[in-house]
Amino acid sequence: MSSLATDIPRGNWIDRWTPPAARPYLRLMRLDRPIGTWLLLLPCWWSTALAAEGAPDVWLMALFAVGALVMRGAGCTFNDFVDRDFDARVARTADRPIASGAVSLFRALVFLGLQLLLGLSILLQFNAFAVAVGVASLILVFTYPFMKRITYWPQAFLGLTFNWGALMGWAAVTGDLPPAAGVLYAAGFFWTLGYDTIYAHQDKADDLIVGVKSTALRLGNATRSWLVVFYGLTLLLLAVVGVLVNLGWPFWVGLALGGLHLGWQARAVNIDDPPDCLRKFKANRDFGLLLLAGIITAKLIG
Repeated sequence: MSSLATDIPRGNWIDRWTPPAARPYLRLMRLDRPIGTWLLLLPCWWSTALAAEGAPDVWLMALFAVGALVMRGAGCTFNDFVDRDFDARVARTADRPIASGAVSLFRALVFLGLQLLLGLSILLQFNAFAVAVGVASLILVFTYPFMKRITYWPQAFLGLTFNWGALMGWAAVTGDLPPAAGVLYAAGFFWTLGYDTIYAHQDKADDLIVGVKSTALRLGNATRSWLVVFYGLTLLLLAVVGVLVNLGWPFWVGLALGGLHLGWQARAVNIDDPPDCLRKFKANRDFGLLLLAGIITAKLIG
């Protein structure tokens, strides 16, 4: 196994405030590491705000927040179930609940089923078209964990999966998917290619050991140049969305600030320093919030 430290935080709120029996399940959902929930949620919020007339619907925003929390947890549970043998061979992931045996395979599947039922109950609060769009995403959710076995581009499949909210928000607000929704989805796809390639550089040594693939291994030392391409396409496509929706100047300010942020990531990331890769990866929440603030302000000002 590699010498990288475990990715299971200890001594945080899970250890301090929750019963011992619940802790492995909360860690299985990654509730103590919310960045994945943010990255799943932000495209939902962008889309909801873009589709709204004026301020976005607070109820829809709340539903998406709870839904992102639950479905990110379900995705992590399924991913850890599929990857349990790989995880057990790597120091950073060997302490994960399924790989370590803290949660049995049967209990993991039962827990997954409960999360999916809860996710379905949230999905059913939306209109029929949005429900259909949401159900279609399950094909990607259950396919993604296997991609690292067969392609050097599993990050592309994550991009298709994690940005489904760019479609869901519009579907929930309008019951339709206009061209701008598709462009937003494409923008999120390239954004994810960038940030998850950065994330994958944490694991490249272990990926070689266990025999799985990633864009970090495929792009190697050319990663920084590719980040410029991925993030440049993200910004270009977001600009197209702004034109299609006829957004005012606050959106362009938010997009410009977000562009500076992505440029900083591409320039400053040290792909051979796992802690720095993790910091740059987590910083993408700030990009998403900058863009959201620009969208909402532009909608409010008109």
